Amino acid sequence: MKKKPQQHHHAHMRAATRHAGIPKVDLSFEVRRSRIHGRGVYATRHIPIGTRVVEYLGDRISHEEADARYEDKADDDGHTFLFVVDDEICIDAGVGGNAARFINHSCDPNCETIIEDRRVFIDAITDIQPGEELGYDYQLTWESTDDPVELALYECRCGAAQCRGTMLDLVPLDRKRKAERQARRKPPRDAPKSARRKR
Repeated sequence: MKKKPQQHHHAHMRAATRHAGIPKVDLSFEVRRSRIHGRGVYATRHIPIGTRVVEYLGDRISHEEADARYEDKADDDGHTFLFVVDDEICIDAGVGGNAARFINHSCDPNCETIIEDRRVFIDAITDIQPGEELGYDYQLTWESTDDPVELALYECRCGAAQCRGTMLDLVPLDRKRKAERQARRKPPRDAPKSARRKR
């Protein structure tokens, strides 16, 4: 299951190697064990709303290569670090990625993903306090014809009061595309009668 634009993570170095002329990077977060799942990313200092926290890095590959790379995964293992950038590119943070890959899903997120020039960034959408775990809504894409057993692998454990119980997007991709096609065919309500299609 690929993460949607909107839609993954990597280990970061706690101490930058010192080289002449290269400044030490002062990260506002660290990776450690998470109560939600595996490892998570936690603020080490106050992160104000609107802060660009980190870029989601990894191997930039085609969807076909992503499918081939993970086709041998066990049926009960839905875990990858794939992030869909657009119809051509996925970022596989399992290869050459950074700490962003460990940011867990949350149904009550304090971050969101932003795609700019085919790069993915994680921005703070609330004021984040030191020690708080970072999270964004994965909105994993799926289709109404997908196997329910496979979809159940994406159960959410974020613990938010309004948790929807899944990391999947609320509406399947095939229904979204159908709605978009219908919306394009339908004339605006204020269009002149001559522009409306006869039934």
